[in-house]
Amino acid sequence: MFGLSKARGFSRNRSDASGATSGLGLRRTSRNLVSSSEGSHATSRLYVAFILLLLLFTPRVDSSWWYIGALGAGVICDNIPGLVNKQRQLCQRHPDIMQSIGRGAKEWIHECQHQFRHHRWNCSTLDRDHTVFGRVMLRSSREAAFVYAISSAGVVYAITRACSQGELKICSCDPHKRGRASDDRGNFDWGGCSDNVNYGIKFAKAFVDARERAVRDARALMNLHNNRCGRTAVKRFMKLECKCHGVSGSCVLRTCWQAMADFRTTGDYLREKYNGAVEVTMNQDGTGFAVADRELRRPIKNSLVYVEDSPDYCLRNKAAGSLGTSGRVCSKSSLGSDGCEVMCCGRGYDTTRVRRVTKCECKFKWCCAVECKDCEETVDVHTCKAPRHVNWLNHT
Repeated sequence: MFGLSKARGFSRNRSDASGATSGLGLRRTSRNLVSSSEGSHATSRLYVAFILLLLLFTPRVDSSWWYIGALGAGVICDNIPGLVNKQRQLCQRHPDIMQSIGRGAKEWIHECQHQFRHHRWNCSTLDRDHTVFGRVMLRSSREAAFVYAISSAGVVYAITRACSQGELKICSCDPHKRGRASDDRGNFDWGGCSDNVNYGIKFAKAFVDARERAVRDARALMNLHNNRCGRTAVKRFMKLECKCHGVSGSCVLRTCWQAMADFRTTGDYLREKYNGAVEVTMNQDGTGFAVADRELRRPIKNSLVYVEDSPDYCLRNKAAGSLGTSGRVCSKSSLGSDGCEVMCCGRGYDTTRVRRVTKCECKFKWCCAVECKDCEETVDVHTCKAPRHVNWLNHT
């Protein structure tokens, strides 16, 4: 654009010089060129102004530390988009922890997709996108609440596990689980390696919350609240594991340690919290929340919270980040969220008959193998129809 403006300016100056020494015809040509050039400059100025307005009023999806999971082993702090200063400092100070967070990111994203596999929004990620989930996270919805909670829980889980496995220099097993203790079965000795969940929570809070603490608005408060719910969910399911000592395992003496439950347990718990999430509004002084429905009297300390209603996710909508449900597999017989009536939003479904090969008639063969036959079966697969109505297509 600027190159063209310069070329036109040069033509205008040259024609002005020619007009000073030439006749009337050339002067008219010169005036026409000047008028054309000025019109082009005016058009360029309007174009630039239009682009600036777009940049000012188009919502921006910020990059996120979630993208660490896509970088794999090549985590370089200066190359991770979306980190605030404190996060970048922690990254540079603890590169080994960042490796653990990166591996953990793949795990919590997989868990998110498992929990919503039968939902219209199925926790889809976008390849080579620094925001990971796209514009759907712009809305302060239930889905955003769940993602922030499960991601925060995933960081705690990944760091705590890395501490126990001796992968990190700065932490190891829980140093406070020493000496004797007791439970409802009697006394026991602390031994083995208790998962150091408190360190995982401490680092996750410092790293994950840093971005939200830089801003004080309703969305930042919502994210901080749901981050905390995710962190405490991991600690909630810590379990005591013991090994018995004595004749024939008589448990005369017990050695015990604390261990995290499987991450699926945390995912199931947070999915239940998603189902019961509470809509909130920021209070007048901007320091906390109030329940939006005043008739709903319930504590929100351990609940996921959201500020905006979710879209229905029925149609592909780039502005909302919705991929729609066209082509999604559904269950013809189910009345739940995976049923064709709900999943397809009333648009109907297509049925395709496919052949599948599965293992069958398996037998144990001494020693030590299992032999199975390959059995072929024909099954019907139902997929949601694409929208046909003109008004629907206008949303995409």
